Amino acid sequence: MRRGLVVVTVLAAVTAVACGDGSGRDVVVEGTPPASPYGGPLEVPTEELDEDTPQALRLASGAAGRALECDGEIYEGGGPDGWSGRDAGDSPEEGLRLYFHMFDPEVPRRGYRVERGSADRVLYSFDVGGRTKVAVVVARDQRDRPGWGPETHASCDPAELPAEFTNSSWYEIWTDDSGERQPVARIHTSAGAEHCGWQQARFLTLGRGADARTYVRDPDGVLEPGMLDAPFDGDVRMPADAHDTGYRYRDWQLWLTDDRATAYVRTPDGVEAWPSAKDGVGCM
Repeated sequence: MRRGLVVVTVLAAVTAVACGDGSGRDVVVEGTPPASPYGGPLEVPTEELDEDTPQALRLASGAAGRALECDGEIYEGGGPDGWSGRDAGDSPEEGLRLYFHMFDPEVPRRGYRVERGSADRVLYSFDVGGRTKVAVVVARDQRDRPGWGPETHASCDPAELPAEFTNSSWYEIWTDDSGERQPVARIHTSAGAEHCGWQQARFLTLGRGADARTYVRDPDGVLEPGMLDAPFDGDVRMPADAHDTGYRYRDWQLWLTDDRATAYVRTPDGVEAWPSAKDGVGCM
C-alpha cells in the first residue's frame, strides 16, 4: 500500500457526551488526555466470520475493536469497506464523516477526539467517563480506495453510551433492581415498525443472535395471530412458579417462569402476559 506523505498531528483527548448528525463543527473536539490511551498498532489484519459473536466482531474490527474500553462485550464492529474517489475525504475528519454517511451507525456523531495518528491512519474515539466506547480508524490512500475513509470501526453496547443519546434511540434500555443500566444485548424493548403499522406493539428481546428470544405486547392486535405462540393477555394472575428477574423499565417489572414461554410484566395496573414471537417474525 502507498504510504501517505503528511503526518497527522495527534490532538488531545476529551470526555464527550454530545450526539448529532455528523454535520456540525464539533464532530471532532479537543480536551483532556485519557487515563490509558490505546497504544497498539493502527493497522491490524481483519477477518470476517459468519457469526454475530463478540469474538467475531473483534476479528472483523481490527484496531478499532482493540481500542474499545467496554464494561461488557463489544457490540458492533466491522472491517474495511470500499469508498470511491468521489466519496473520499481530503482530511482525516472528512474520512470520519464518511463513516457516518456510509454506515449510518447507531452511535453519537459529535464529540470525537483523535487518540492516535500516523501518516496514513487516525484513530478517532468517543469517550464516556474517560473510556473509549466508539472507535473509528480512518485510513488514507488504500488500495482502490483513494483519499481518507473509514477502515475499521467498533462500539460498545449502547447501554454504555450517554443517556442523552440513547433516550432518542429506537431501543429502550432496562435496568436491574438497583438502577444499573443493562446491556441492550441482554435485554431491551422497542416499538414495532411504523411502516408495517406495528407501532402500537412493543417487542421485548432477551439475548442476542441465535439464542435471542422475543416477546410481544400487542393489546391492539396489530400482528397476525400466526406470528405469536399465544395471544397477548393484558390481565392475568402471576404464575406461582414465576420469579422476578430484577429487570425494570420505568414502572415495568419482568417476571419469567423456568420454561420462558411467556414474559410476565408487572405494571401498576396488574400483570400482563407477553407471548413469544415465532421464529422469523419481522417487518419488511
